[in-house]
Amino acid sequence: MHFIYLQIQVKNVSRLCHSKPIVTVNGMFPGPTIYAREGDTILVNVTNYAQYNMSIHWHGLKQYRNGWADGPAYITQCPIKTGNSYTYNMTITGQRGTLWWHAHIFWLRATVYGAIVILPKQGTGFPFPQPYSETNLILGEWWNNDVEEVVKQGNRLGLPPNMSDAHTINGKPGPLFPCSEKHTFAMEVEQGKTYLLRIINAALNDELFFAIAGHNLTVVEVDAVYTKPFTSQAILIAPGQTTNVLVQANNAPSRYFMAARPFMDAPLSIDNKTATAILQYKGIPNSVQPVLSQLPALNDTAFALSYNGKLRSLNTAMYPANVPLKVDRQLFYTIGLGINQCTTCLNGTQLSASLNNITFVMPQIGLLQAHYFNTKGVFTTDFPDRPPTPFNYTGAPLTANLGTKQGTRLSKITFNSTVELVLQDTNLLTVESHPFHLHGYNFFIVGTGVGNFDPKKDPAKFNLVDPPERNTVGVPTGGWAAIRFRADNPGVWFMHCHLELHTSWGLKMAFVVENGKGSDKSVLPPPADLPPC
Repeated sequence: MHFIYLQIQVKNVSRLCHSKPIVTVNGMFPGPTIYAREGDTILVNVTNYAQYNMSIHWHGLKQYRNGWADGPAYITQCPIKTGNSYTYNMTITGQRGTLWWHAHIFWLRATVYGAIVILPKQGTGFPFPQPYSETNLILGEWWNNDVEEVVKQGNRLGLPPNMSDAHTINGKPGPLFPCSEKHTFAMEVEQGKTYLLRIINAALNDELFFAIAGHNLTVVEVDAVYTKPFTSQAILIAPGQTTNVLVQANNAPSRYFMAARPFMDAPLSIDNKTATAILQYKGIPNSVQPVLSQLPALNDTAFALSYNGKLRSLNTAMYPANVPLKVDRQLFYTIGLGINQCTTCLNGTQLSASLNNITFVMPQIGLLQAHYFNTKGVFTTDFPDRPPTPFNYTGAPLTANLGTKQGTRLSKITFNSTVELVLQDTNLLTVESHPFHLHGYNFFIVGTGVGNFDPKKDPAKFNLVDPPERNTVGVPTGGWAAIRFRADNPGVWFMHCHLELHTSWGLKMAFVVENGKGSDKSVLPPPADLPPC
């Protein structure tokens, strides 16, 4: 059993010639890495010394029957108030690899995040060549202004908040930005040795390309699930996703830029600046100018689709891909932007987002608490299985009748049933890619495509043998993604877009997975120190 203490503290940090107070964990940005081994139980005591309410999500940990430790505020817990503590009690079962943790309230995950490294059981190695060493690379964003104030200003105006001022690698933007020579992450390598990079996209709003000048990347794991290895000059990683790659230090000894820059193939403004770090061969002086990385173009859709199409589960006897072949419940959710009336906003309207035309309204009591204690009036279980009005989802942009319905509506799922969910992007205002994260579960991405999902033709192309298994799926711009999972984890589980902008606009919902028969198939009782509402 591991005991870990995390203190939420405000600390002054300087980046891009600006100094400002940010919310940190144990005074660190990014926060500390949590190391554990498959099968371990970890107790993480979080004490909140910041002026904001706080909750921490352990992104990708399945938390079987234990939603009380999942973390999203007002979904599975009420937040930890200033001066208070809460202990997350988690057992890691059947998982190994790279995950991460982050704040799950407001936009505080802009600075409150860190890696989770789950080592295989003692005596079990990796199903790929043992690396000489390993390094965590956490990709993020930086705002010169106070992030919470940026969001509040956007909400007051009814418009998107200002974009970030830089991207970061391990909290540092790199030397292509002003005042950033000392704010550059560097890792030293030795000629001929192989290194494991654990890459996490902790950015709030951007899918990112990542590459290392002069070096190929061999992908061996995504979202803590081993994959069939394949080699690529760059990777694409959506917010919330993790990717482990092997890198061989087999190039001419020098200094090489590691670089991260957004992928955006929709007509939207983004922070398109490149964050850099340095891969430095042993014995090479810092005066040597790093070699520049060749990243795909900002809007390289072909690379993005090709890269994601190469991802396959390892699917061996030890690490099988147990894809549900029979489906009990078929769901079809449209993803849309909308405009609702807002008397206090700049134009009298406010941008919103919806699933099946429903903009999620956050409750003031934890949904899991309301479900467990059967508290009435907090939510309903009538979230629709499909959109109320079918239309040409990815045809010409729709700019009329953009109002959305609002409510805290959940979807009830039978315990141990199999679910197929098709997520369909729409051209309401504009098409856009959307990374969706399902709490409490992994799922198999059995199919993706561009345009409208065709229920007659597209299922015939599904990969039901070795599809990638993930906890976060990127829905292509103007396209769709089909996922399957078995609802064997009872409780209330959040599903939302991992673009914080769209989540805060209501692009989220939750599943109520009913208890099964027997005490080992029901939600565990709440802990004694569960934060009060």
